[in-house]
Amino acid sequence: MQVKSITDSAFRKYGRVLKLEVPDLLARLAKTPLPQDVSYVASVPELEACAEFETIRDSVYGGMPIQIGYCNGNNHKLNAVEFHRDSEINIALEGAVLILGLEQDIEDDFTYDTSKMEAFEIPAGAVVEVYGTTLHYAPCNAVEKGFQVVVVLPKGTNTDAPHCSGKLPDDRLLTARNKWLIAHEESGLGADGAFVGLKGENLEV
Repeated sequence: MQVKSITDSAFRKYGRVLKLEVPDLLARLAKTPLPQDVSYVASVPELEACAEFETIRDSVYGGMPIQIGYCNGNNHKLNAVEFHRDSEINIALEGAVLILGLEQDIEDDFTYDTSKMEAFEIPAGAVVEVYGTTLHYAPCNAVEKGFQVVVVLPKGTNTDAPHCSGKLPDDRLLTARNKWLIAHEESGLGADGAFVGLKGENLEV
């Protein structure tokens, strides 16, 4: 699929680029493992000890408690979409590609057509805010060796899911704390209990 720049006007509905420099955080990210598959760690003490932690917490999240982790590895397919009730900050060490869509386009039965999604490349070192209404999932490779991406979220996100009453129909999408997910049937995530509702192609970069 076509990969656009985050400077393209098409990106504006999904997020924005923050004018922040985070050299210490990037230096710490460079020391995290780069596996052949995809590894996500929600909270990493070494990353949270970075010199920029307070700036991100206070200026980006308004003083709310945050966690800094990473998503590293190699990936070329969409496989699923997720969303949170808040923004997510992504910072790529050497570049990464995000496949993005809009929560507003999810159908009443919680299906979603992947043909509505667009792909954007995050250049090395750019600090990107992905809005809470933006559908996203694991990054895809922008360079052959893989990706190393900082992931900043409110503290507790992507940890154990709460016990829901089921009174809201979208409770079926909640796979972790503050994580609502819709999987593609090709992903195999349905075997783990994820809701399978992505229609169309399992997009590939």
